This record gives sequence, C-alpha cells and structure tokens, in this order.
Amino acid sequence: MKPANIWALCGFILVCFATAPAMPAVLARWVQMAPGENAEVRAVVSAEGCPSVLVDGGNRPMRVRALPDHSFPLICAMTLPRGAVRVSLAGEALPVPKPSPGRFVVLGDTGCRIKGTTVQDCNDPALWPFAGIARHAAAQKPDLVVHVGDYLYREAPCPLAHAEACGGSPWGDNWAAWNADFFGPAAPLLAAAPFVFVRGNHEQCDRAGSGWLRLLGPLPVDPSQPCSDHVAPYAVAVAGATLAVMDDASASDTSAPGESVSLYRADLEAVAHLAPAPVFLVMHRPTWGVVRFPFGMVLGGNRTLMAAQDQRGIPANVALMISGHIHTFEAINYEKGAPPQILAGEGGDNLDEAPRDLSGQSVGTVKISSGLSLPGFGFVRFARNPASSWTVDVLSAGGEIERSCAYAASRINCGAP
Repeated sequence: MKPANIWALCGFILVCFATAPAMPAVLARWVQMAPGENAEVRAVVSAEGCPSVLVDGGNRPMRVRALPDHSFPLICAMTLPRGAVRVSLAGEALPVPKPSPGRFVVLGDTGCRIKGTTVQDCNDPALWPFAGIARHAAAQKPDLVVHVGDYLYREAPCPLAHAEACGGSPWGDNWAAWNADFFGPAAPLLAAAPFVFVRGNHEQCDRAGSGWLRLLGPLPVDPSQPCSDHVAPYAVAVAGATLAVMDDASASDTSAPGESVSLYRADLEAVAHLAPAPVFLVMHRPTWGVVRFPFGMVLGGNRTLMAAQDQRGIPANVALMISGHIHTFEAINYEKGAPPQILAGEGGDNLDEAPRDLSGQSVGTVKISSGLSLPGFGFVRFARNPASSWTVDVLSAGGEIERSCAYAASRINCGAP
C-alpha cells in the first residue's frame, strides 16, 4: 500500500473512533427477581441512552425504565430470557438466576442513620458494618439474596458537630444518597447473586418511596403516578418452597386504620392463593416481633397486620415468615398454630434490643412458645437439606457462624437462648 493510502486509512480510523458514540458509564448494575417468575437486569447509567446486555453471546438492548431528572440518572432494565447462562454488562459478568435456589442469604435494615440528633458513624466500619457484611455475604456464594427492606437512612444533613462521623454525606431521596447507603457498599453482593428486594417503611412515599420504586420496585415505573405506597404480593420460587413477597411498608405498628386493614387483608388473601404450601412469607414489618424499649418495657406486634388477619389468621399455605424492621436477629415459634418467624434486621443500622429468651412473651393475642434473639450485626444464611428441611445459620458481621438453627415442619429450632 502506498504511503499516502496508509495515512488516509489511519485518518479514517481516527475519525471513526472520534465520532463513535461513547459507552455509557454504568454506575450500578444488578439482577433482581420480578413478578411472573421473571428476572430483570437493571442498571444506573450516566448517559442519555441505555446500553446493551450481552446474553449468551448476543447483544440485547436495555429499555428505559426511568428517565433522568434532578435527583436520579437514567435507569435501564431488561427482562432476562429464561435459561440464560452467561450475562454481562459493559464487560462485567452478572449473576444468572438458578431455577431452584437452594442457598440464599437474608439481610435487612442496612443503611446508616442520619436523622435529627441521631447520627450513626458512617465512617467507622465497626459502627456501620454494611460494606463488610455485604462482602462476607457474597463469600457465601448464595444462589439468591433477600433484602427485607430499609435501605436509605440518610434522611438529613450531617450535623456540624458530627463531621468526623458523617461529614459531607449526601442525604435525601436521590442517587447520591442511595449510592452511599446501599449501592456502593452492596456492590460485591449485587455481583454475587440475583436479589429479591422487599420494601421497608423507609421506602414509603413520604420518605424514600420514589427512589425505591424507580430503582428497585418490581413493577414498571409509571411517570403519571410519581409514587405508590403499595405493591401487590408476588412469588419467587426457591428449592422446595415459594417466597411470597408482600409490601407491608405502610402497615402502621401502633394503630390499625380501616383502609390499611382492608388492604392487607386482601394481600393475605392473595398470598393464600399465590402458591401451594410451603410458602415463606417475606415482608419488612413482622406481625409479632418483639423489641425492648427504654425502662425495660418489652413490646411488639404490628396492629395493622394483626387486625388484617380477622379470624382466619395467617394463610394456611404459609410455613415460615421472614422479616426485618426490628434491628436484631430473632427466631420465634408461636402457639395457636401460627407459622414461625425469622427476623433479620441486623444488617447495619443502629441495633435494637430484645430479651435473649423470648419464650412465654405475649404479642397481641399470640403467645411465643419458644424463641430467642441474638445481639450484634450480621446476616442469615438458608441452606436447603435433602430431607425437606433447611439449615438456618446466623452469621456475624465478620462472617462467622454465631448460631446454627434447623427449620423443618413449620418449626425453627435454634437451641437454648
């Protein structure tokens, strides 16, 4: 080739590179389970257009989930084809859903609290350990991650008097705060397994509801409806059971407004027909959790959910309840045939207290036959056993097993308190 032609070719190549559209910067990427037994790839991108996802060697375009505004960048989504084996976005592999997940981790209440005079030390990993918990949870190689709600706790500016603990922290329902409180520290876990995202009371519309619906909500975003305080129950299959994901974020703990009672009564009826037994009912607020308040008062129970049961109780197909909201671990068996309860609200926010031995405590009209709480930060690991039972391990913030429990035949056994 003549020198003149070579220089012409080089110039053409340079022009092509200079005019080629830049690859959108992916700020966060993850896979989450959605209604209809579907899974979605989602991404937050700093661009005007959505990228493509590489699925088993072929490019598939993402669609716009939510347009950018003054608070959030562009959010993109794509429904994964069932049976996909290899999935990546912008050169990074994404976790692929398994048809029957037999190993999943549960955690919740993970954000760093900045509100009024209550300021958590977001810069001290011992006092806000969520980033470490996410790494240790990812090291368990789960098939699925269940987050039981409450992601965003940075609700106010960091007070000047606490600059060492949280100076410069973003706050409010916007991408900077969501990234600081959840997506940044959760990155290793988001890369490890698909998620089930449960809505917490911090994600109600008057708090961070708009961001939750935009980023993590299970349904398409409706621009004409900026925020909805309720999403209908949906199912996610796991090995030998079904997770029924219920949005009880707006179920008041302390009162039982008639409209809310009717709403959650309908939700429980929907759960009764969602899947055959055994169903694990996953929601943020527990119906009969226990917490110790100042001066030694021990209280518990969600007034709305207790009233919503009417005389029928929890649906008969529900074999286990999994929640957060109270910032501790609790494993509880109840009298009167109610299914047992696991609370996993010790994922990072300021811890609550509960009696170590919960046996004999009365919560509303239900009495605890046996149960315990464990102090400290951490998460919970479920592993399916061959004989239709589960091992439920409570792990510390450092990833060590603190207590090993057994779940079978609608009963949880964690040994003596």
